[in-house]
Amino acid sequence: MAEKKSKPITKPAAKASNKPKKEMLAAPVSTDTKNDPEPTTTTVATAIAKAGKRSAKSLTLAEEKQAKEQRKQAKAGQQSDEKTLKPAIIPVRSKLERRSKAYRSAAEGIDPTKRYSIEEACSLIGKTNPVKFDATVELHVRLNVDPKQADQNIRDNVLLPSGSGKNIRVAAFIGPDLVSEAQTAGADLAGETEVIQELEAGSFSFDVLISTPSQMPKLGKYARTLGPRGLMPNPKSGTVTTDIVKAIKEAKAGKVEYRVDSSGNLHLGIGKSSFTPSQLSANLQAVIASIQANKPASVKGSYILSAHLTTSMGPSIKFAI
Repeated sequence: MAEKKSKPITKPAAKASNKPKKEMLAAPVSTDTKNDPEPTTTTVATAIAKAGKRSAKSLTLAEEKQAKEQRKQAKAGQQSDEKTLKPAIIPVRSKLERRSKAYRSAAEGIDPTKRYSIEEACSLIGKTNPVKFDATVELHVRLNVDPKQADQNIRDNVLLPSGSGKNIRVAAFIGPDLVSEAQTAGADLAGETEVIQELEAGSFSFDVLISTPSQMPKLGKYARTLGPRGLMPNPKSGTVTTDIVKAIKEAKAGKVEYRVDSSGNLHLGIGKSSFTPSQLSANLQAVIASIQANKPASVKGSYILSAHLTTSMGPSIKFAI
């Protein structure tokens, strides 16, 4: 039986596609070899697109951003170099050197390390006034008290034996029956109607306002005006009393009120730089005696920590009590 010959298997031919083939663009080849660059170097041309990251606008913005970053880095480096440089040390003048010539001249006669006696301080204070006017002599006392405690909130008034050196204007808010007595005692303004007219007009032509207890309710509507000025009558300061004549005479004679501030310090004017040492000494001793008499029982140890005497714009003198 004859063997059948197997036919060779042939793959079907690929169907012809109707889609046009993409033509490969080839760069033109130059036949001139004389002007060709060296074989080791190649030139690449940057194509610029109409839009997108490779557009002319995008390339310009990228260059500007890069230049801005370079400027920032250069500036940061310059600032860091400036910080590393140590600034020049300028010598600071002392507080005394920054004062006026008159103040420095007055301070030359005071030993800041010494605690003077009351008599020495009063005799020296008249020579330390650097101004041409009659300055007020001020007393500054530092107390070992806590003003937040009710019993340690020191407040009182004292009559200066030699007067305060000021022309005190006194107003008496009283009824018509006491007007003549108040005027005889030296009141500059007396009467209910007269005082109310001053308050309504907003002109305060007085330094002290004295009232009787029966007239106080009528001053209630003016409390916000009188309170911040320190003119509101108060029984603790002796300006609310039934003895109007005595209160007016004491105010005219130089009765002053003192009170500790929030730090426990007292500030009080006790006279003028034109006073004699004996007059200043009498006023100073009267104030110190009043302060010592008001020492709270709850305060232990030293009560008066320090005391200084000074004129309004002059150097201070530390004295011992």
